[in-house]
Amino acid sequence: MIRMSKLMIVEGKSDKERLLAILDVEVEIVCTNGTLGTTALEALLDSLVADEIYVLTDADEAGNRLRRQVRREIPQARHLYTRKGYREVATTPLEHLAEMLQHGHFSVKSLG
Repeated sequence: MIRMSKLMIVEGKSDKERLLAILDVEVEIVCTNGTLGTTALEALLDSLVADEIYVLTDADEAGNRLRRQVRREIPQARHLYTRKGYREVATTPLEHLAEMLQHGHFSVKSLG
């Protein structure tokens, strides 16, 4: 079992890379590669223990499906949202991601 302070659940590798480029704090970022089955999500959770769990998905049906699943399985998870107009985490402007992450109590790198 791996113990960490913060865990972020995202959909894909490009989302993870985008967040790693801006985060200024150690966070374990887990890619689901789309919606996980209940068994796969349970296995993932059994192997990871975090003080704080966050979810950041795309503003589309696949992202909403994953959010619903996480809400059922991990009700204590905190959900962060990109704007619907940006649709994908990977294409959300860094300034908006930084603002959203700071509201979620994450330290971010200076963009200037």
